[in-house]
Amino acid sequence: MQSLDDIAACVAGYDPNALPVAQAQEFIGRLVPRVQAVESLALRSALGRVLARDIVSPIQVPSHDNSAMDGYALRAADMAADGDTLIGVAGTALAGAQFRGRVGPGQGVHIMTGAVMPDGLDTVVPQEFTRAAPDGRICIPAGTVSAGDNRRLAGEDLARGEVALTAGRTITPADLGLLASLGQAEIPVFRRLRVAFFSTGDELRSIGEPLDAGCVYDSNRYTLWGMLQRLGVELIDMGVVRDDPAALREAFTQAAASADAVITSGGVSVGEADHTKQVMRDLGEVLFWKIAMRPGRPMAIGRLHPAGQARPAMLFGLPGNPVAVMVTFYAFVRDALLAMGGATVQPLPLLRAVSTEALRKKPGRTEYQRGIVSQGDDGRWQVQITGAQGSGILRSMSQANGMVVLHHAQGHVAAGDLVDVVPFNGLV
Repeated sequence: MQSLDDIAACVAGYDPNALPVAQAQEFIGRLVPRVQAVESLALRSALGRVLARDIVSPIQVPSHDNSAMDGYALRAADMAADGDTLIGVAGTALAGAQFRGRVGPGQGVHIMTGAVMPDGLDTVVPQEFTRAAPDGRICIPAGTVSAGDNRRLAGEDLARGEVALTAGRTITPADLGLLASLGQAEIPVFRRLRVAFFSTGDELRSIGEPLDAGCVYDSNRYTLWGMLQRLGVELIDMGVVRDDPAALREAFTQAAASADAVITSGGVSVGEADHTKQVMRDLGEVLFWKIAMRPGRPMAIGRLHPAGQARPAMLFGLPGNPVAVMVTFYAFVRDALLAMGGATVQPLPLLRAVSTEALRKKPGRTEYQRGIVSQGDDGRWQVQITGAQGSGILRSMSQANGMVVLHHAQGHVAAGDLVDVVPFNGLV
């Protein structure tokens, strides 16, 4: 296992006191381990789980050439080179039943969607494009179809032996249908990641407790709970831990013993009491970063490995301000947890939108501003900032439907300039 210093040596220009977001993300990507344990789940229990092995199709899908339309199947060679085509009807082919009749020259078959194509027929004319001729035959107007139209070929969706889904994929509703079409009753998935989280600080109170002077209700555990729920991990909520060395040591030791990753909020900023940081150092290998970002500058990252514990737990020490917790989670922790759980990580999608106002920004740090994205009169996406952007103003995050990302090298933004936005839909 590489030490944190060894990993830092692999990150070009690493400086823990002025770390760009991209370098912090690279460091974390090199640091986090991957879950190895695999379990087999029934298909309906696998939604949102991470596939542990490639799924190879045991059959071809579809199993036979079949019709993509209700209509008439015929031989393309029987169609007139110019003018309308008349065909006799030799019978009807239904979905789920093989047509057994004989189809002679100049004949076709009335066929339903999904029905197996009768032998020798290669083209389907949609029923709405045909008309009945006075002699009982079916008239197909010139130019209606070309050879091979509206015929699904056997194996065109999946060939036997082809990889249907790759390991690391998070199972979606469409994937469930695909797996069912292959006859897969169970699939192998990685076990769920276990994540313990708690807040630190003597000023914090849990909901239901009275607020003394100078105290606040702990909101961070609720936003963390919600963000972690979206990732499908097992949650261990350890509540609020007071700023006391013995209490902190017990909490960190218990969290590290029961979880793959431990997330804390508070206690990592410069000027705060050193109890949290000192206990982190005592129980593992931890770095304290000042990241070139706003909000969310302070962060702790490392491994907790209390004496006697067989394996270390990953540690993510987040700042205490509510918005900073959310921003640092999405900037660093989300992808790390997905990777630990075996998922192939996809970066958060960025939407390009027109800023409706000027934004002040100094190059040399990444800034995340809360915004409301809407469609302008010209049809283009636009974004308006939700007022004051202080890292303690959680209401502005609740009002927003997206987060404007002003990149490290970017400077001031003029009204009308395009900016990148991370949409919150499905995220927060």
